[in-house]
Amino acid sequence: MQVMDFFVTPDGYVQGPQHRWRCALGRGQVGLKSKEGDGITPQGRHKLGRVFWRSDRLEPIQTRLNCTEITDQMGWCDDLTHPDYNILVALPHPAHHEQMWREDHVYDIVVELLYNTNPIVSGHGSAIFMHVARPGYTHTEGCIALNLNDLLQLLNEASVDSWINVARK
Repeated sequence: MQVMDFFVTPDGYVQGPQHRWRCALGRGQVGLKSKEGDGITPQGRHKLGRVFWRSDRLEPIQTRLNCTEITDQMGWCDDLTHPDYNILVALPHPAHHEQMWREDHVYDIVVELLYNTNPIVSGHGSAIFMHVARPGYTHTEGCIALNLNDLLQLLNEASVDSWINVARK
């Protein structure tokens, strides 16, 4: 199978082989992440990882990526002092973490971007995802966010060999 790359432009678009989708980026723009919480969408080439989705809100995702249903027992550790930093954790969890089961629709679909994963370096950024954009495409905390239908279309085109390339101005 051919490797499928997607390209993110600094002006807020994701370009695939056949489509171009608007996206929201981090409040700190695109660049080299300097610390946890800086709001920067990390530049570079990142492999697409697991897809997490809310089965109570959406039908199964049509994609060749590995999919996992989100439950209210899932979190993502963002505590840079904890050994579980930047990994999926079971709740309750003793360290600071982000809830994967949210009341808003931003995490109805979450695509793990394999940034700061091999090896994980504490403080270099956690929970860097592709997820559903808020109305008006407001900035993220460092993630890439697309309209729900656009994200579904991108996932339909993606494979386990897909990467996302994030360019800086």
